[in-house]
Amino acid sequence: MVSAIALVAGLCGSAGAGPATAGAPSLLPARADAIDTAGQAGPTPAWIQFCQQMPAECAHNPSERAVIALNQEIWSLIVEVNERVNKAILPVTDQDHWGVADRWDYPDDGLGDCEDIQLLKRRMLTDAGLPHRALRMTVVIDELGAGHAVLMARTDRGDFILDNKRKAVLPWQETGYRYVKREGSDSAAWVWLGNQAAPIVTATR
Repeated sequence: MVSAIALVAGLCGSAGAGPATAGAPSLLPARADAIDTAGQAGPTPAWIQFCQQMPAECAHNPSERAVIALNQEIWSLIVEVNERVNKAILPVTDQDHWGVADRWDYPDDGLGDCEDIQLLKRRMLTDAGLPHRALRMTVVIDELGAGHAVLMARTDRGDFILDNKRKAVLPWQETGYRYVKREGSDSAAWVWLGNQAAPIVTATR
């Protein structure tokens, strides 16, 4: 088991080493469950530094919707953005890119690791009109036991995961990951996810 402390020093592990797997769904997904939270958590130091540099990206607006009202048009947008960013950004580690163990930033030069890629997806989705409050950066432990960052889209049909390791946008239960913590929806603080395990591994989807 990888501790939450160990996740601080660089999240992606080998997450960006290979191409995203194929199989993005096109139809509106079946309803899934929302993930449970388990109290307030502390963000990583790299997240704190990112927020100091770009405070608007980390601001909490309680007037925004906490979940996305999912329809076919919005689902197609989420799937398309996930696939397009995965294709556009070349995965590299923070050490190779910036010379540091962990840095959260936008991959404006076409290079980035897992959290950089998910931040770009969120920016594109919020620019398209989706509520920032419903798009939550999330820390997981992947199938290799390494720390990894994904983007959780909280919707009225459940919580779905945008990931640079997959072309498909999956319900959180179908990723094969263990969920550690994510940005909160009710405050600027992060929340623990209780180390919940996704019961179904679908790495080839």
